Amino acid sequence: MLPQLPRVLLAMLLLALVASTTGIYPLLIEYAIDAIEAGNMDKIVEVPLIIVALVIAKSVTLYLQTVVTSSVVFRVLKGMQSAMFGRLLTIDLARLNREATGRYLSRFTNDLNVVREALTRVMTNGVRDLLTLVFLVGTMIYMDWRLTLGILAIYPLAIVPINALGKRMRRVSADTQSYVGDMTALLNESLSGARMVKTFGLEDYENKRANSFFEGFYRWNMKLVRGRSLVDPGMEILGGVAVAGVVAYGIWSVFAGVGSVGSLMGFLSALLLGAAPARALGTLHVVFQEGMAAVQRVFDLVDEVPAIRDRADARPLDLEKGHVRFADVGFEYEPGAPALSAFSLDVAAGSTVALVGPSGAGKSTVINLIPRLYDATSGAVTIDGQDVKDVTLASLRREMAIVSQDVTLFNDTVRANIAFGKLDATDDEIRAAARAAAAEEFITAMPEGYETVVGDRGLKLSGGQRQRIALARAILRDAPILLLDEATSALDAESERKVQDALETLRHGRTTIVIAHRLATVREADMICVMDQGRVVELGSHDDLVAADGLYARLCKMQYFAEDKVEAAQ
Repeated sequence: MLPQLPRVLLAMLLLALVASTTGIYPLLIEYAIDAIEAGNMDKIVEVPLIIVALVIAKSVTLYLQTVVTSSVVFRVLKGMQSAMFGRLLTIDLARLNREATGRYLSRFTNDLNVVREALTRVMTNGVRDLLTLVFLVGTMIYMDWRLTLGILAIYPLAIVPINALGKRMRRVSADTQSYVGDMTALLNESLSGARMVKTFGLEDYENKRANSFFEGFYRWNMKLVRGRSLVDPGMEILGGVAVAGVVAYGIWSVFAGVGSVGSLMGFLSALLLGAAPARALGTLHVVFQEGMAAVQRVFDLVDEVPAIRDRADARPLDLEKGHVRFADVGFEYEPGAPALSAFSLDVAAGSTVALVGPSGAGKSTVINLIPRLYDATSGAVTIDGQDVKDVTLASLRREMAIVSQDVTLFNDTVRANIAFGKLDATDDEIRAAARAAAAEEFITAMPEGYETVVGDRGLKLSGGQRQRIALARAILRDAPILLLDEATSALDAESERKVQDALETLRHGRTTIVIAHRLATVREADMICVMDQGRVVELGSHDDLVAADGLYARLCKMQYFAEDKVEAAQ
């Protein structure tokens, strides 16, 4: 908010001008009625001209105030969006995976909408109404200070119940915003899985599931509405009591000869003009509490300190050869459920090591620990003798490229998606990478070629095409450490053969760790690490492991049998 202080001060000045014009009206009414009673026509003619001038001044000032205030509000929201997104980019992968994407998206949409409404109303209506009341009370004191003090004694009666209601609405609002996050997650999940929903005929099931959330959303919103709706009636009752008292006192004072009709009408007009802003301030307190609940959710995320971050004494990775070593590494995604146990592995610089094993053996976990997507809970992962926890994340991740079976493409052009591997790459470098990944043929066959937008998550492309673009991205990065997690799983036989040739060239002189279930991918590796239940159970070349007749041999037999069945069927 501090960078916006000049704009805030300007908005406050404009609000004060708007409020002061409202405070003048009761004085004009008193002035006009007294002039009528005195038969002074000159003063009567002046009043309409002054009113027109006031209206014009107020309208211009109100426009400027609205624009300036909105500018402040949206700049603050932009800062909050930037802070949240920046935190999400640096937050731990494990933390990201604990919540559905829709819940994070809800913070950018629903939560910030609540913050926007609260900020706008506080800075516009709240300040303006407060200043208007101040000017009107000043006018009332000028007219009759005793009666004003009597009226001011009534309104504090509303403070305690309104404050209690505000606290309750803050809790309800926080629960509502959390519920909206769940609902957004459901919608995102259902729409992302539209293909599966349609294929399995789950439209009715998903519709019922969504409708239950919509019903819950309705109930939570009605709680908010009922809470807000309690404020205005209460303030209306207090206002009615105050007006009745003024009317009674005013009539008595006129008949007693201690007051005039003009002062009575002026005082009444001031009281009536102040009723609306008084009610608005009561409602505003509730809205403000709702906004604070949303702000709390935003700052809970922004203030969260990532567990995986640079240490205070972290230094850049000094990569000499690319020797990767796991020394008695243990890791748990959840306490008491180890994914790796005493895992030790030496990956010589420039060599290719293949990780194989049944599903759940911990292969992807090994890959994830190298760029510190997760941190080992025990033991150490080192590169050229440097613990990955002791070097800066930027320097560590700059030295590696990763391609997984879960390909991530952005809703951008083919060129841009390949260039993410090297943002300053030339067109020739991008095309060369595409050729090396056996992707240029299908890219150039598309109507817009490299300028084709691939769609949300690359849905305009086939699985194999997406994977080849991801491979091109890794080839373009030209990193000394290459991590391949089922990088060719979505390719047909011909494309895989082309990509394998490209990977063979790419692996030359690089430290490569590859996960694959196809023998063609791993049998030429310098070393094969067989894993089971988070441990190394076998280590050696393809021929040695087959001869040992252990787990690797059994996996090979199973795969050969499957291939024999396919060939027999053909």
